[in-house]
Order: sequence, then structure tokens, then C-alpha cells
Amino acid sequence: MAEAADIQGACPAPVRRRWLRRAIVLLAGTPVLAALIYSPAPPAEAAQASSVDVQLVSMAPTAPVKGDTLTIHGTVLNTGAETITDAHVGLRVGPALADRSSIDEAAERTGFRAGADPSEIDPAYAVKIASLPSKIRQEFTLTIPVNKLELDKDGVYPLGVSLSGVTDSRPSEQVLGIKRTFLPWQPEAAAKRSQLTYVWPLISTTRVTAETGSDELQTPVFLDDSLADELKSGGRLEQMVTLGKDLPITWVIDPDLLYTVDAMTKGYRVRTPGGKPVQGKNKAVAEQWLSSLEAAVQGKKVVALPFADPDLASLAHHGKDVSGTLGQLRPATDKAKQAVETVLHVPVSTDFSWPVDGAIDPSIVNVATSAGAHNVLTRSDSLVESGALGYTPSAARPIGAGTTAVVADADLSTAFQGDMLNAGPSTLAVQRFLAHSLALNLQKTDEQRSVVVAPQRMPNVSQVQTMAAAVRGLQAGRWTQPGDLEAAAAAKPDPGATTQVPGAGQYPEALRKQELPVSAFEKIRTTQSTLDRFKVILAAPDRVEIPFGNTTNREMSTSWRGRPDEARAYRDQVQEYLIGLTEKVKVIPKSDATLSGHSATIPVSVQNSLVQDVHDLVLRVKSANPSRLMFGDKGEAEQQVTVQGDHTQTVKFPANATASGPVEVTAQLYTKDGVPYGKERRFTVEATEITPTVMLVIAGGVLLLVLAGIKMYASRKRVAARAAAEESTQPSDESPDTGPQSADGSGTSETVNR
Repeated sequence: MAEAADIQGACPAPVRRRWLRRAIVLLAGTPVLAALIYSPAPPAEAAQASSVDVQLVSMAPTAPVKGDTLTIHGTVLNTGAETITDAHVGLRVGPALADRSSIDEAAERTGFRAGADPSEIDPAYAVKIASLPSKIRQEFTLTIPVNKLELDKDGVYPLGVSLSGVTDSRPSEQVLGIKRTFLPWQPEAAAKRSQLTYVWPLISTTRVTAETGSDELQTPVFLDDSLADELKSGGRLEQMVTLGKDLPITWVIDPDLLYTVDAMTKGYRVRTPGGKPVQGKNKAVAEQWLSSLEAAVQGKKVVALPFADPDLASLAHHGKDVSGTLGQLRPATDKAKQAVETVLHVPVSTDFSWPVDGAIDPSIVNVATSAGAHNVLTRSDSLVESGALGYTPSAARPIGAGTTAVVADADLSTAFQGDMLNAGPSTLAVQRFLAHSLALNLQKTDEQRSVVVAPQRMPNVSQVQTMAAAVRGLQAGRWTQPGDLEAAAAAKPDPGATTQVPGAGQYPEALRKQELPVSAFEKIRTTQSTLDRFKVILAAPDRVEIPFGNTTNREMSTSWRGRPDEARAYRDQVQEYLIGLTEKVKVIPKSDATLSGHSATIPVSVQNSLVQDVHDLVLRVKSANPSRLMFGDKGEAEQQVTVQGDHTQTVKFPANATASGPVEVTAQLYTKDGVPYGKERRFTVEATEITPTVMLVIAGGVLLLVLAGIKMYASRKRVAARAAAEESTQPSDESPDTGPQSADGSGTSETVNR
């Protein structure tokens, strides 16, 4: 008896019960397996075996401890044609999984397999369903004390929820549907816990155009007002802030998002189809979000990406050979620090770059570091381990030239990329995330490791909520403890970890197809060249240099991935708007003119429709035929031009005609560097050269005309006088002799003499 007692004491009761249970299942299943070998089930029977869709809506606690009660809510849907009767929902818990690959294999399994899947735990905890008609869904709740699950050692346990029942065609009870998940079991804090850093990205798509108002604040114009939907209560970015404020995370922010929201708080306009921009109406929404974010980041680690989150892979593969392109990265990093510190009033690190999906090759690393960053955030499915270590190494890897690759764990980082809108997939994703994090910590190594999780850049609302639930599941700190990105990059690297950057041929083809093409960077260069020529004539060049500089960064943004048409339209609009501005300074078209005389002046007008003054312009006029028309003593002339905002300046050029006839004249503006500015204007001057002899002839002719006129006038006057005299000598019977006689007796009246 004593010996028997010793033997029983050497095997704990839970282990003994589990061994007996599995032995019984194995023995009971032997005839069934034999029957399957000799009489395979027809396809119809296989389909019948999966005629129920089991979904797990929630599971609490996600990582239980001793004394907890596990509660699982879910639904069962009869997808078959027959009514299921005498059914019940039961829980099945298998032995702890050996490693992380076993978790992935178990997650991919579908359907129930007798002998491979564990048997149900105590039937007393099953939920009975008397009848489940075809196409009907029914809810269930399983409630089981954790001590009934017979969890012996720390580890990840596969957990299955199954529905068993009978149908008319299958009168014996069988499993008709099953859903699998995982139960992480670490009831006490581990002696060695992983440092886990969760990257919390605040990134959105480009919203701001190059267009600004003419007011002092240069009110920006947005493509649309859709950002407000993300900032409103329940929106994607609102949820990122609301949920993230209470989580141990590292904020990774695109400064352009802060700039955009900050601009909304000061007043903004929104582009309308075919019309003038209208005033934006979501100022209060932006103010509320920005205030919440500022409070949320206090005391937290904040990392700023280069302004507008440039697409490093596109730059490396298609943009680096286009002159001037890489020169945009360093200013983008400088602007990032200033933007975050100004808007959020917190210290910020700009020492990190983040290629799309963490995929790298040597050219991407080179471009990433050219922006000033020494740490490249990559992923373990890009910097792949050889497998020699047998465990997941720490995130930090020195890859040469003073650069550290911070390798995020691929399984943990991609855990929430699927459809999390429904509770079922969300619950399974959380449990799988927790399972991987525990299995990682249980790997055999004496060193504490640093683990980084870098999820998708722009998770939707349901994905954000699922991410937050997963991070909360780790807050008990039994196998992980919170870390931050700077600490992860500075952690001691594992000497056996892979440090070889994959070659260009290993870059994912799917990602390469989404990159900005070479033509995109060529158009950006053309726009930049136009801007360079334009700003030199402006009295206040910052009014165009700053908004267009920001826009250049936005044209290279990662947010254009998967949206090539929108990206192309944005670049076209930027270029068209800039050209429109440059054309506001121009030589006004001039009508043909006539130059009469040996010398005269030709006026040419320069119009400035901008709100600011322009200077350092040179207006040059040139005669196409200097032998006929000259400016001064040569065929061309130039003058410095300064024109006030919204004014026109007329410049007069002295001209000399040396021969008669039409002459084409060209008027062209130039910058102070001699670069032509704007369109040249052509007009014709009808030149008439007049010699001294011709002038004498004309003068003589004029004199003769004057003399002839005088002679004609005198002749007419004499004729008129004679006529008057003759009229006065004739008597008149009709007029009385009322006037007195003169002394000589002529009798002429006084009235006639006046």
C-alpha cells in the first residue's frame, strides 16, 4: 500500500486523469480508425461533419490565472439541410504546444479529427441545445472554472469549442463543427520576461494641397474634408488616441498629420469640384482631437517619421537616380522634429525610419539613413533568421555603418491585419497574439530579450480596438513588460542573430508593384525646378517655398501606395497650380506700334497679379532688324523691373529708326541669373525714317499752303468790301432820311458807318 501511495504521489492527480482520459479515447477510437482505414467516408459524410459554423464572440479572461472562471460567448449556425437534435456545445483543451510554429499549424486546421483533437472536458459544463434547425443561428455561453481545465505547466494550450449532435441521416452523435483558439497559461510572473515594445502609428493620407489663401496666414486648401471623419468620436484616429492613452506604447507619428490638424484649428478651406474653395467646418473637431492627443502623449515616448512619411522603397528603387530627389529627405526630418515639438510640446526622436511593411534591401537602408536616421524599423519576415538559434533573438541588429536594424516580430506585427469588424475574428486574433507572445518568452534562452511589434500603418477602427485589447491582455505583466522603441534599438544585440540585409532580388514583388514610378519623381523634379526659378523674383519667397516644399514631401508619401491614379492627379494639380502662379507675372501682350520720326520711346508693360512684390527681374527688348530699328546704339536694350503686388509697371525704351518699314520686336523677362521667365511677347513697330531734305520740302510745302491761304483770304476780303461800297451808293425808297446831313452834303447816315 505504501509503495502504491508513493507511485500515486509521483503522478499528480490532474496528470493522471488526463492520461487515463486520453488512453480511453485512444482505445475507443481504435475501431473507428480501423473502420476509416478500411472504409473511407464518402464525400457527403465529410461535408456533413462540418455542417455547423461555430464562432467565438468573446473570451474572458484572455489569459486566466488560478481561481479564475473562463467564460466563452459564441454562436452556432446550422449550415446544413437537416435539423440537428440532442446537441450540445462543449470545450476541448489539448496538451501544451511545443513551439511557435505549432501555434500557426493549429490555427490553420479546420474541421474535427477524431483521435487528433482532444476529448471534451467534464460534460457538466456543456451547453445543451435540444434542436437547431437548418440555417438557424443560436447563441451560447460556456462557463468553466479554470481548475477544471487541467492546465499543468506554463504554456500555450489549444482550445476548441465544438458542437456535437445527431441528424436523421446520422443517428449516432458526432462532432458537426468546431472552432479553435488558444489559451495562454502563465499564472505566476515569469522569472525572465520579454521587453515588449508596441508601435502605435498615427499616420493618415495626404489631405493638403499646394494652394493657399492670399491672407497673412496663408490659409491652406484641403483636397476634401474627409479627415474630420477620422478625428470625430468613433473615428479611426480618435480611437487611436482614446485607446492609446492608457496603453504602454511608443507613439510613431507622421508630422504632416499634426500639421494638417493644426491647420484645421486655425481655419482651412476645402476644394470643391469646379468651384472656389469653401470654408472648412470642422475646426472644433480638430481642436478636440489635438487637445486629447497632447494629453495622451505626455510622459510617453514619441518618435517622428520624416515629414509626410516618405516612401523609402520607392525612393530607393525609382527616385534616387532622379537628381534632387534624395535631397528632400533631410529637410523632411528637420521639419518633423519642429512640427511635433511645436504642436505637442513633448520631446521627440527622429532617429527612426520605417520602410513599408518593414521590407528592406541594401538600397532602402542607404536611402533610409540618408534622412539622418540611424535605426531602420524592419520585420522578421524580411531580415529572416537562419534557424540555428532555436529562439527569437532580440530586436536590435547591427547591420553596418553605424546603422541598427530594429526587427519587429512578423507574427505579432501582422496579427491584426485581417477583417476585425466582427467579434469572432477579433477574439481569435487577440488569443493568437497572446499565445505567440507567451511562447516567445518560454523559448530556451538565458538572456532577456527585447521584442518589437510594428502593426500596419493605418489600421481601421476595428483593428485599432483589437490591437488595444491585445495590449491590455499583456498588462498583467506575467511574461512581458513594457518597453519603448528607443530602448529596443539600444538593447544589447544577440551575437547569433542574422545581420545580413537581404538582396534586392528578395524584395517582395507585391510591394514593388505599388511603388511610385520613375515618372513620378521626374515630375516632382520639374515642379521643383519651376519653383526654384519662381522664388528668386519674389520679395517674400517663403510664402511659396514653404507650402510647396511641404507638398513635395507629400508627393513622395507612403500614403499613395495602392492609389496610383490619385497620386498622379495630385502631382498634376501641384504643377498646374505652380505654373498658374508663375504666369501671374508677365509681359502684357502689346499691339503693333508706329514709330514716326528719327527717335521716340516704346512702352512695354509688366503685370504682377500676385499679392506680393516681385523684383530682380530684367525686361529685355530686341529688334529683329537693327539696321532699321535700334534701341540706343544697338539692337536690344534691358531694364531692371520691380513691380508691386497687384500692380502693372510700364517701362519705356528709347528707340531710333534708321530706315522705314515694319520691324518685329521681342519683349522677354529674365531672372537676375539670366534665365528666361514667362512667355516672350512679339509685336511689330512700323518704323518711318525722315531725312532733313524731306523735312525742308515738307516745310516749304506747308509755307506755300499758308501763303496761298493768306492770299485767298485777302482776295475774298477785297471783294466783300467792293460789294458793300456799291450797295451803299444806291437810293432806297423804303428807308426815311432820318439822319442829319454831313458837312460835305453827302447825306450818309451814322448807322451805315458802324
